[in-house]
Amino acid sequence: MKKIHVKTGDTVIVLNGKDRGKKGKVLQVSPKEGKVIVEGVNMVSKHVKPRKMGEEGGIVKAEGALYACKVQLVCPHCGKTTRVSHKLYEDGTKERICKKCGEAL
Repeated sequence: MKKIHVKTGDTVIVLNGKDRGKKGKVLQVSPKEGKVIVEGVNMVSKHVKPRKMGEEGGIVKAEGALYACKVQLVCPHCGKTTRVSHKLYEDGTKERICKKCGEAL
């Protein structure tokens, strides 16, 4: 398992590619592949067959996966893109910290 710096529900910004500069919420994280799915980013067309009687088939737009290294976390407190730091407390709990403002993520 690879370690990924973002979690489901984080707000991220895309660093490069056709969707560079777009912000979105992380919908899904796949540590095994090292990829994330971000809301409204990397839209792909999927051809869907009707499965049940009366169900519509056709072309559906859906979010495609991005490599996690292509996105950077946006701090909810200061609003800047930041790297993730970790803080270890005496009771053994670990917390993610913003490198720029020092607030908990």
